[in-house]
Amino acid sequence: MGFSMVQQGELLWSPSPERIRKARLTEFQNWLQAKHGLVFEDYEALWRWSTTDLDAFWQACWNFFGIEATKPATAVLGQRTMPGAQWFPGAELNYARHMLRHEMPGKTALLHLNERQSLEAITWDDLGNQVRIVATQLRKLGVKKGDRVCAYIVNIPEALVAMLATTAIGAIWSSCGPDFGTPGVLDRFSQLDPTVFIHVDGYQYGGKPFDRRGEVEKILARLTSVKTVIQVPYLDRANPRRLTPDTVLWSELLDHAPVAREDFQYEEVSFMHPLWILFSSGTTGLPKPIMHSHGGIIIEQLKHYAFNFDMHAGERLFFFTTTGWMMWNFVVSALLSDVIPVLYDGNPAWPDGDLLWKMVQDSKANLFGASPTYQSILEKNGVVPREKFDLSSLESVTVAGSPVTPECQAWFHDNVKKDAWIAPGCGGTDICSGFVAGVVTLPQYAGEIQARALGVAVHVIGENGDYVVDEVGEMVVTEPMPSMPIGFWNDTNDERYTETYFSDFPGQWRQGDFYKLNARGGVMVLGRSDATLNRFGIRIGTSEIYRTIVLVPGVEDGLIVNLDLPGGKFFMPMFVKLREGLTLDDDIVKAINARLRSDCSPRHVPDKIYQVPSIPYTISGKRMEVPVRRILAGMPAAKAANRDAMANPSSLDWFIEYKKTQTDYKM
Repeated sequence: MGFSMVQQGELLWSPSPERIRKARLTEFQNWLQAKHGLVFEDYEALWRWSTTDLDAFWQACWNFFGIEATKPATAVLGQRTMPGAQWFPGAELNYARHMLRHEMPGKTALLHLNERQSLEAITWDDLGNQVRIVATQLRKLGVKKGDRVCAYIVNIPEALVAMLATTAIGAIWSSCGPDFGTPGVLDRFSQLDPTVFIHVDGYQYGGKPFDRRGEVEKILARLTSVKTVIQVPYLDRANPRRLTPDTVLWSELLDHAPVAREDFQYEEVSFMHPLWILFSSGTTGLPKPIMHSHGGIIIEQLKHYAFNFDMHAGERLFFFTTTGWMMWNFVVSALLSDVIPVLYDGNPAWPDGDLLWKMVQDSKANLFGASPTYQSILEKNGVVPREKFDLSSLESVTVAGSPVTPECQAWFHDNVKKDAWIAPGCGGTDICSGFVAGVVTLPQYAGEIQARALGVAVHVIGENGDYVVDEVGEMVVTEPMPSMPIGFWNDTNDERYTETYFSDFPGQWRQGDFYKLNARGGVMVLGRSDATLNRFGIRIGTSEIYRTIVLVPGVEDGLIVNLDLPGGKFFMPMFVKLREGLTLDDDIVKAINARLRSDCSPRHVPDKIYQVPSIPYTISGKRMEVPVRRILAGMPAAKAANRDAMANPSSLDWFIEYKKTQTDYKM
């Protein structure tokens, strides 16, 4: 089927009057008018209010979503500085309690499946009972407020139960998938000194079982702080083999009398008490242990699900993710809004390349989350989901993970659903949410993210240090937001935290992305700013190059970097992966260069093009431009990139060999 040829900025979709009328954002605006007499002429005016009158906006969110505190806040912002903002001082609450307040007998809480079982539902009361039992047993095992519970686990309901039980008692959760190698796990968990370690015995991917008990033994040998090991049998459920005589099996943990809702005591914590610790990708150094707070995640996730996903209670959401990616934390937080998450563990392309669309059909998902990388795979394989599956329930597709092209959006309209809302977004592990995102009451233009999210003061800083429009520049956030990290774990005086986000523009958060903001409020994300190409004083985002080269027949993927050479010179090589059986020749090189020259500019044309067997990606699907650039600049490969954080570690080998023998440039 392919896709329609579209131009950047072309109108792709407009919301119907009915869609606008029933939108959660419209509900919020009506509420603001009824409660506070506030009327805004358009979304941009609403956004300006939300990012200037922070106290009024975030208090409105608190009240609109009915956030409950067992002790009231004395203010919205006790301190407004960045870093160091103090949100809702005095308030005490609990993330797990807010989630389980939706508990109702027989009502579906979540759906789940994996390669070994079909789609199943778990009810709210079943989920609540399991959480209370596990939380009670963790307390009996000596787990206290502030202790770290680390999990080496797949995306199954047990992971969600364990996370909620941990947070219910004020302990701090952190997880990663068992596809991580031992060094990658230790790079993360050894920073946290966990007292509890939860693990599966293995996982299944693409129909093949992977026993991970050997890795678990190596991990535990190094995690000397662990006092309790809990094993979740996955590969061998019938006859589980304990790793140690003291290992507690998950079934034993649950084999206790239910705890009634009214008898269970949550650990009520301050708004800014640590909830979980997520990790940066760690592709160029030790992963950063990013702490989010109970209150920050509660209020941010409620806001994002309502205003940027337009999700209503009882609707269903499906993202493919693993427990080692922030999207897992984001997806399961749908339960805060009484939205039903669909959990899947396994290979998204097994046994068929269109499995995820079958899951959308079977789960009756209202919103599906995808990545541009996934879309390009579907396109190359000729998959047309609307011709094979009943997608009548699907109203929205959100696309994230890397910059989104006009063609990517058009493909979803042409091949999935013509009238679906295809809403790109961009956020990150740093805030476990989005900075810029979809707004269902606005038109959708090709190649653009619709707007800056409410309460997120996103601006673009140009070359001269001023805020700019219609110009590529560095994205900054100029006002605090509740889900900004409360810090990095074990970071003395917040030194690493401050260096990461606030060293370049003091008092402003630097995300490390290049954005372009247009006059109507639309946003284009142009790639990581530290991977930006700078030729003749012009900064070029890499995403526009990748969008262009895949339009050349035979080109499947690519990566480009710019090397600063002595004497003010530079060398900009491009590396391309071609369709199987093709070899890079003069015709393909000329076609790539001609396309870049005509669609972009002469500055976008690389100095030389090389064919590589594969393009390096992180586990979360991002091209590894910075590590490749560092390798080509002469940095030892072990320092330039962490292979345990990669989806395809062997892809770096070509670049390492090339650096050893290259004669094309001299540093």
